[in-house]
Amino acid sequence: MIFGGVPCERLAEEFGTPLWVIDEERIRSNYRRLKHALTANYREVRIYYAAKANTSLSVLGILRQEGACLDVASPCEVSAGLKVGYRPEQMSFTCPNVRNDELKFLLEKGVMINVDSLSEMERLLKLGVPEIISVRVNPGVGAGCHAYDVLGGEGSRFGLHKEDTLGAYEMAKRSGVGSFGIHMHIGSGILQIKPFIDAGENLMSVAREVHERVGINFAQIDFGGGIGIPYRPEERGVNLREFSDGVLGLFKRRIAGYDLGSPTFCMEPGRSIVGDAALLLTRVNTIKTASKNFLGVDAGFNTLVRPALYGAYHHIITTTKESDEEAHDVCEETYDVVGPLCEGSDFLAKDRKLPKAKEGDLLAVLDVGAYGYAMSSSYISRPRAPEVLVRGGKYELIREREEPNDLLNHQKIASWLE
Repeated sequence: MIFGGVPCERLAEEFGTPLWVIDEERIRSNYRRLKHALTANYREVRIYYAAKANTSLSVLGILRQEGACLDVASPCEVSAGLKVGYRPEQMSFTCPNVRNDELKFLLEKGVMINVDSLSEMERLLKLGVPEIISVRVNPGVGAGCHAYDVLGGEGSRFGLHKEDTLGAYEMAKRSGVGSFGIHMHIGSGILQIKPFIDAGENLMSVAREVHERVGINFAQIDFGGGIGIPYRPEERGVNLREFSDGVLGLFKRRIAGYDLGSPTFCMEPGRSIVGDAALLLTRVNTIKTASKNFLGVDAGFNTLVRPALYGAYHHIITTTKESDEEAHDVCEETYDVVGPLCEGSDFLAKDRKLPKAKEGDLLAVLDVGAYGYAMSSSYISRPRAPEVLVRGGKYELIREREEPNDLLNHQKIASWLE
């Protein structure tokens, strides 16, 4: 199997497995397609890449070159953005339950905050008055590919409902804030356009009330992220032209009808930019037949947690077959693809048909660019896997494999035990 112009077997032999492989050109292509679709309908568009999907410095650097801004969710993500050249005014911070020291850090750096509660607004304004502030609204609509991915609607802990939203803006205006945004984020992994339209309609209605009752104008209106990718072969991705026509059509009608001026339209894509731009290489080390067939590999839920946490599907390919014709001729078996952890939830796939495997086969787990490495861990003291960037036949190690000492360096034995 060739990925980014490089044979996967070569990468596995040189860097070992498990191994994350990221395709630079796919990231650039995904970003450009979204930007083109949006700007075809509206001139003032700002795309904040949701860094939490994949915080690799090289990924952040690629998207900075493409002209993206950055949606950050922690002070460390701010620091990562600054390290690769983003300016503070190119970042937007979105995270609930923020500590005062973190708010102070964001104020000092000059990063715009999407405030998530009245409590947060009060605490922020006691620390200082930012030049621009935004409020995260719960538009009453939520959607996502798993219950944990639904971040809006009834019962959601994210964002402010309408009356609290008005109070938050009144508080900010009294304190002397001069520029404002408004924000929503309804969920993740969404493959339909309608939830964005429904939520956007409600967001624009709240923006109108804030404009009329509080007397402020919006510099930007942020529809958040959430566009999904097709993980299963039979799934279809979002048609970006139809998405743009629907969402920006609504946006333009409402800013004109509600007399909201010409605010910048913002989005925060993460998964749709990087999700299909990476794969995880893992080697088969054990084949066991009991009540069913088990394919034991060296990547577990410490490496890729999405199947265990969300029941997520990731397509898996046996890369060691020399050709498609050979792969079709090989008998298939049904396997549970399981990792090296002593946990019932340690699996990458269940009841998956694959070519009959042998020990030493190299597997590629597809579409792991979003929430792959970012959610990996060192559970049972297994060091995290490295990352390699590929581009047009070239490749380079961009994150080293952790070593055992990396897991021990910040620990110490209590003095009374020595």
